Amino acid sequence: MKIDKIYIGGWFQRTMLQLTEVYDFVRAGKSQLNLEQDKLNALRENLGIGNFDYHVRGMEYLVFTTSYGITVKIFEDGLITLSNDTVEEATLFADIKDLRDYYENKLSPALNYLFSLGAPVPKELAHIENVYPYFIVLDKAKKEDLTDLLARCEKQKYFEFDCSGFDVIRGDKYYFINNKGKAQDKIERYIEEQIFIREFKGQLHRYLNLHRIIWEKIADVKENAKIKGKKIFTFDSKLEGYIKTITLIEGRINQMDTYLATRERIAKSDAELTEFLNLSGYRYETLKDTLAYIKQLWNMTKNYVNSAKSLFSGLKSDIADKSINSLTIVTSMGVGASIIDLFTESKPTFTFFGLIYFFILAVVGFAVGKIISVVKENRTYHVVDIEYDKDIDK
Repeated sequence: MKIDKIYIGGWFQRTMLQLTEVYDFVRAGKSQLNLEQDKLNALRENLGIGNFDYHVRGMEYLVFTTSYGITVKIFEDGLITLSNDTVEEATLFADIKDLRDYYENKLSPALNYLFSLGAPVPKELAHIENVYPYFIVLDKAKKEDLTDLLARCEKQKYFEFDCSGFDVIRGDKYYFINNKGKAQDKIERYIEEQIFIREFKGQLHRYLNLHRIIWEKIADVKENAKIKGKKIFTFDSKLEGYIKTITLIEGRINQMDTYLATRERIAKSDAELTEFLNLSGYRYETLKDTLAYIKQLWNMTKNYVNSAKSLFSGLKSDIADKSINSLTIVTSMGVGASIIDLFTESKPTFTFFGLIYFFILAVVGFAVGKIISVVKENRTYHVVDIEYDKDIDK
């Protein structure tokens, strides 16, 4: 049994403008942005770049080889594939680990720094550990070989299909592909589309989970009938963070329509993918429907956060008004005492007792202000909001 290649990859929204920036970096370690040149040089050297070229096939893409035996392809829409064709069966899993290590510890840091300026990636998405699909391409292997390899990696087979050029047996993270003949280009196109579809779906799932987290955190507070004053200010500050996160993610979600439509159009016009599309072409339509659903759900989340912000801003104003009223009473008392002193004493004199009296008044005033502050923070405020039943089908 001969292993031809192994592949991994990922996708995050990019454009041809950013691909041009990557090309300048790969070609000469340069950037038009205000980035440290020494760091750019170090990151480029760490990639071990060999030959590189720029192509157009439906989309523009950059391809370069490395001194590690790894080939990298970066497409204008952000799709990235990495492959290694110096693989042996005995070292298969070590080679997969090396490929993933190059992606995570060499390529990703370089791209992250290259795109470090501008709108940030929300922190909730910045450090998510990806589980990459691993594609292992074999040459004229028996079906039993693919089944045995899958059994060494996965406990369950998800699906398999046969076509004229290659066969596929897939587990959860591993795809074993048997090249029946000269179908390497067709296999590579199949792998690229699988990575895109899987990553697109994975992003939507993360946005769904993030919606659930934000919604439940707000609901925990809004659905309580009472809340202490000091917690209102803390929660109002958190709402500002949620609003920022929602704005950033909403922008990312709104970008996804274009990429999906372009990928679908190119795939359906590619003769290499005809058999694959006959089996799973519907998945583009499913992704469109899922994207529309996530957009609607995220719009609901934004409205929910904004309504919570309005509610707690009103409670903050209520607290401020009560504090002003309390301080007004204390101030009025002091003014009254001064007026009484003015009319009951014939002439103001400076005495030691008067100095002590002044400090006593200052301490009393400070203590009263402190008491008012504590009362304000620990006073219970009623949270008045509309109650909804949970939608179990959400």
